[in-house]
Amino acid sequence: MEGNRKKTIAMSLVAFFLVLTGLSFAWAEQYDVMKGINSVNVIFDMRDGNPQTAVIHLNLIHDAYKELFAMNKDPIFRVVFMGSAVRLISSDHRGFNAEEQKSLKEIADTISKMSRDGIFFEACLASVNYFGVDPASILLGIEQVSNGWISEIAYQARGYSLVPVY
Repeated sequence: MEGNRKKTIAMSLVAFFLVLTGLSFAWAEQYDVMKGINSVNVIFDMRDGNPQTAVIHLNLIHDAYKELFAMNKDPIFRVVFMGSAVRLISSDHRGFNAEEQKSLKEIADTISKMSRDGIFFEACLASVNYFGVDPASILLGIEQVSNGWISEIAYQARGYSLVPVY
């Protein structure tokens, strides 16, 4: 009896993932504009300093990456945190209420997942200094650059598309 239950659960999970995979390919076919494009390089200018909406934005960026990856578009995504958004990538949560701190944990977890998938992150040290964030408190795996604008200019000169996230 227990064996049949395990088989049923296993088959249900396999069916679920097959449907999910099928949907992914169906979505990919909806983008006629992507025909003939083999790679996508994007720089996200992340300035959303609100913890709750920043979580949503990061998840949308991650979903776009996964969708492009499923379409074999060889995506390279970079997210540059500037402005007040640098406060969201610090391990110092002083000044944030309990709900915001919950979102900050989710941001850290999401960034970790995104990094494992191959998305790159940078923090603008000019913003870090302006907003009084200790550079040592910036989450691991986030490269610290002197000026996020210079990074964005360089990436655009290398053919990256710029997507503002305000």
